[in-house]
Amino acid sequence: MNRITLQANGILSADSKPVGTQPLRYLGCRLDLDAACTLRSYFHLLNTYAPLTQMGDFYQVLLDQYARCPDRDCRWTDYSGLEFAKVVEMIGFPDAPRLELYNALRGVKGERTEEIRNLPLEVLMDMPLRLGRLKHVIFGDRVDTFTFDTIYTLFEFIDGIAWDLSFHGVPPECQLRS
Repeated sequence: MNRITLQANGILSADSKPVGTQPLRYLGCRLDLDAACTLRSYFHLLNTYAPLTQMGDFYQVLLDQYARCPDRDCRWTDYSGLEFAKVVEMIGFPDAPRLELYNALRGVKGERTEEIRNLPLEVLMDMPLRLGRLKHVIFGDRVDTFTFDTIYTLFEFIDGIAWDLSFHGVPPECQLRS
């Protein structure tokens, strides 16, 4: 599988060379994140490659929210970073069996991850960002959890973060503050 790397400044590179102005051809490529990537790198990516924002309705709203964030020092002190990960849930007993697959952007706290939906975007922008392992959860008489190495495509990353951040609509009066 072809690989692409997201640099901290939002530039995509393949074989250490910038990809140019046509990012859509790289959507199916395996994504690596530069070690210096933060959530702000994601927004730099969208601002650098405007065609990517045409993939859904959430992108312009997110870019508008990003534009209102401070330029630096946007960190939530309870977390060491953010993790973008895949989750597979097998749900069985007592209901009819079903399988749910989704991506999640979560805060990293020690060895655990936690929901970040109640936090405003302005406290997450400069958090280090990493790709996590696939979490396979089996619900039944008991809950079993397994983790696996996995890969992410550029499309999964862009669309998954947009989807997750689209749920960050907590009114200012209800937001948690550090």
